[in-house]
Amino acid sequence: MKQYKAVFIDWDDTIGDFHGAADLALQDMYEKYNLSDYFASCEEFVSIYKPHNIELWDKYGKDQVTKDYLSFDRFFFPLMHGSKGGERLEAKRAPKKSADFSGTPQGERREVAALAEQLSEDFLNLTTARFSLLEGAEELVRYLAAKYPLTVVTNGFVEVQYEKFDKSGLRDCFAHIVLSEEVGCQKPNPRIFEEALRMNGLQAEDVVMIGDSWNSDIQGAINAGIDQIWIRKSKDPLPEGQSATYLVQSLSEVMEIL
Repeated sequence: MKQYKAVFIDWDDTIGDFHGAADLALQDMYEKYNLSDYFASCEEFVSIYKPHNIELWDKYGKDQVTKDYLSFDRFFFPLMHGSKGGERLEAKRAPKKSADFSGTPQGERREVAALAEQLSEDFLNLTTARFSLLEGAEELVRYLAAKYPLTVVTNGFVEVQYEKFDKSGLRDCFAHIVLSEEVGCQKPNPRIFEEALRMNGLQAEDVVMIGDSWNSDIQGAINAGIDQIWIRKSKDPLPEGQSATYLVQSLSEVMEIL
């Protein structure tokens, strides 16, 4: 087995249960803000929100939209397309928004836009409040930190990621934290991995990257010439063209490799 000098690890849905926290936050907001006025059910709300949010994050990673646009439009778009919007969506058009939302689609309605802004702000607070570690995450992090300099390499917004690191009780396990917003690019851009290598004073062949996402973690590490451990929980056949240096289905299996 190859010997590594350091380990890089993703955070959301590798260590922290981001999707679980986000699902709970969306349910909380559906009730708190009476979103049944816009959607037939919470399931409809989520079914519109999720694919649009993924699309926005992809554009954000390519510098096609701003952080403010993403934060606002991931809620504005579902509200505008809910099946029960009805007369709400016939309200007068809002004036052009400030420069912070210069890329927001035209045709906003005041009521919907104001609600989208509330949802955007509350979502970050609620996902942080609902944060929890994935099963086996603490054991793995402490195991790795005892053997290697451990660096978090993660996408996400500064104002919530550091709160989650602190809330996890694992902050002291990490030699470095490399956050996309601070570096100025997102995984899979190799520059974020290069920054992590610089911090550790190592070369690509000296480290391995652990993550759950093919698109950001695994492809990003490949782009940077770094070995990968892909935590792929699905038992479905691998999509064509996707592979990794090591492929596991659980966090506990990582300890058998490292």
